[in-house]
Amino acid sequence: MQVPPLSRQASIGGLNWRLYRRRLARFWRSSLQFRTVAITVVLSGLAVIIIGSYMSISIGDNLYKTRLAQVQTESNNATAIAQQSFDNAQATGDQAVELDGVGLSVKSSVLSTVRSPGSTSMGLLRIPGQQTDRIMTTITSPTFPTDLVSQDIRDAVEAGKGKHVYTQSVTLKDGAPGLVAGSLIDVPSAGLYELFLVYDLADAQVTLNFVQSTLAIGGLALVLLIGAVTYIVVRLVVGPIRVAAEASEKLAAGQLEQRIPEHGQDVIATLARSFNGMADSLQKQISQLAELSRVQQRFVSDVSHELRTPLTTIRLAGDVLYDQREDFAPSTARTAELLHTQVMRFEVLLADLLEISRYDAGAVELELEPINLVRLVEDAVDSMQAVAEERGSDLQVDAPGGYFEAEVDARRIRRILRNLLGNAIEHGEGRPVVVTVDSNESAIAIAVRDFGVGIRPGDVERVFDRFWRADPSRRRTIGGTGLGLAIALEDAALHDGDLEVWSRFGEGSCFRLTLPRERGKRIVSSPIEFPDDSEPVGRHDD
Repeated sequence: MQVPPLSRQASIGGLNWRLYRRRLARFWRSSLQFRTVAITVVLSGLAVIIIGSYMSISIGDNLYKTRLAQVQTESNNATAIAQQSFDNAQATGDQAVELDGVGLSVKSSVLSTVRSPGSTSMGLLRIPGQQTDRIMTTITSPTFPTDLVSQDIRDAVEAGKGKHVYTQSVTLKDGAPGLVAGSLIDVPSAGLYELFLVYDLADAQVTLNFVQSTLAIGGLALVLLIGAVTYIVVRLVVGPIRVAAEASEKLAAGQLEQRIPEHGQDVIATLARSFNGMADSLQKQISQLAELSRVQQRFVSDVSHELRTPLTTIRLAGDVLYDQREDFAPSTARTAELLHTQVMRFEVLLADLLEISRYDAGAVELELEPINLVRLVEDAVDSMQAVAEERGSDLQVDAPGGYFEAEVDARRIRRILRNLLGNAIEHGEGRPVVVTVDSNESAIAIAVRDFGVGIRPGDVERVFDRFWRADPSRRRTIGGTGLGLAIALEDAALHDGDLEVWSRFGEGSCFRLTLPRERGKRIVSSPIEFPDDSEPVGRHDD
């Protein structure tokens, strides 16, 4: 199906965003310096925002209250002047003076008393519904916004009976904030009129905007400065820690000569000296252990080689005695049989010791050849069939997959199988032993399952240890050197494979050998599952 261009672009954009998010998350987890600076900047930014908001609100409230007090004072003065003007006109008794003329004179006097910055307009509005001898027309400034005088403030002025000046916040036509101040005027012979003054608060808004922008710029500069200072301080602190981390990684990787430079007498210098002292101690101990291990390996190898010659002589002499045991007395014949059995066991033990010494010395090489693993399993089962019949166990092969050739060292894989089959027969309590062979896209696996006594939970993790036995007092009829599983584990690791064990006491055990289908390729998963979801024990080639 062809994806439309827009959908394709959206998919690519979403993929890039997820990629960037994963990279940022990985960088966040890996960089202590970035986390420290980011957290400091975010918290500082929140603090600056909270403090700046509080200061801005406080300054704005103070500006408004100051302007409101000024407006109320000026409105009171204007109301007094207007009322006095109308009262004086009534006192003269000059009938030639028209009320409209007096009103215009009052308008001029009122506007001259207002000292507030910005444009100010006034309106003298008659309260409707009055019965008076004369009526004075409404008097307003040319720019008086009649629509801004709400009915609420008119009702409040009328109900106040001229005792107070009432104010209301409004928005002027140009978008600037404003205040409407209203009071009551008693015009002789003309009734009650409402005096409204409209004040433009644009100057106060300009001041508040300047303060807010100054706070914003100052807060941003402060946050950036805190971030820069934090970066410098953290760099000074994290730098030595990063050096210590790199040195510890190299030390863990085997570079025992790695050390941290020591400067000064502070905590970082103390850390460096402690680390270097620990590294010196570890290097000394590891060198001693390595030397001891080399001596031990050499000793095992030399002893094994030296024992082969006398063992060969003993084996030849023992074979002669064993072949002629029928001519001996019964006790002597039994002695010859015991000698023959123990010499064979000694020979097996010596061979295992030599093999272990080769692994320890790193002198083991694979002899790879294409082998059908199912056929290899069948051959190993056939070779152990007589032993299984003697113990009453039935060997069964289940091979749903694996019928292809894989490059393995047939001798070593066959040795692993014989060892696993021998253990299954030895501990299977005469019950069937099932050998399963299967494969998937990345691996091929062989599992040997018995239904015998099983392994105790505390002993499962030790099955691959050298010379370890689950029950030392148990009489063994097959093998018994205690090196079989250790050698099998080394053989599996040599093939880049895994050897794992599942066991439940009273239900039996299952050993699983998993090998890559192609040499050097990664094993994604084993094609054979264990009997349940319990965590298997084993060692992997990671």
